[in-house]
Amino acid sequence: MGSAAHHGRPAAADLRPPERLVRTVTAWEGEAGLRWLARLPDRVADCLGRWGLTVERVVAAGGQISMIVLVRDAEGEPAVLKVGMVNRETEQEHAALAHWSGRGAARLLRAEPAEGAMLLERLRADVSLRSLAEPKAMLEAEAVLQRLWVPPAEGHPFRSVEGATAELAALLRERRAEPYAADAGPVIDEALAAQAELAGSAGSVECVLLHGDYHHGNVLAGERMPWLAIDPKPLVGERAYDLAWLARDRLATLAAQPGSRATARRRIAKLAEALEVDAGRLRGWSVFRAVEAGVWCLSVGAREDGELLLEFASWL
Repeated sequence: MGSAAHHGRPAAADLRPPERLVRTVTAWEGEAGLRWLARLPDRVADCLGRWGLTVERVVAAGGQISMIVLVRDAEGEPAVLKVGMVNRETEQEHAALAHWSGRGAARLLRAEPAEGAMLLERLRADVSLRSLAEPKAMLEAEAVLQRLWVPPAEGHPFRSVEGATAELAALLRERRAEPYAADAGPVIDEALAAQAELAGSAGSVECVLLHGDYHHGNVLAGERMPWLAIDPKPLVGERAYDLAWLARDRLATLAAQPGSRATARRRIAKLAEALEVDAGRLRGWSVFRAVEAGVWCLSVGAREDGELLLEFASWL
């Protein structure tokens, strides 16, 4: 790695953002994304130097809006440096990880929230719940979620599901008028009605700290525990909201098999029963989250992904 490497501050060339990160940030964030990417190697190098970290390697598969670097701390212990874009969804990631304190999620070792920088417990980046057969993966995913769903602390900083989804619903209403959403009108209207009804009655359901982006790919194998969650986009609200992405996990595989519609509905019923949430509320949030994500995909030109998500919503 050249002579610069043994001070924990490798040459900038070694810290080039991975291709996948460049692609997604450029597609999703435009000019702001390009500016962030240009500053990223220096930011990462700065963290390495100040925190006394030595680089092993940059994880090429990494995050979609964050750079993931496998490092060793001053004592030689393995850890992960994550430097990501700070936005409404990610700005409280450190606070959620601190609140869980290693229970069900990767341990937070150090953070500079304003910079989007975190030092995290090292998990096995190449082994997620996607490596298990689907029924086993769902059981493990349910067990991890039950550890994550704890009451938030007094005076917590997290946004509510009602507030966050109201913002998403407003964007969805705007996008409904765009040419790319021309065929999706009816399913968008259904999603908006579901959001209004669920958010309006949220007071009747117990409120916990939610992961916010919970799927098989965000649960990795660990040393300390078999499986631990990463990459939360935390919210506070009802459990059914967190299950709505799990309900559509491995969607391409689900869509390719016969009887997709029946399988999707069965999955909702099974998740609701296993985790004691109301199946109707889970169905509603699953529709809203799939449609919102699907229309967003259409808006950034990911047509195939978008259409698949809208198709899933129509099955429910």
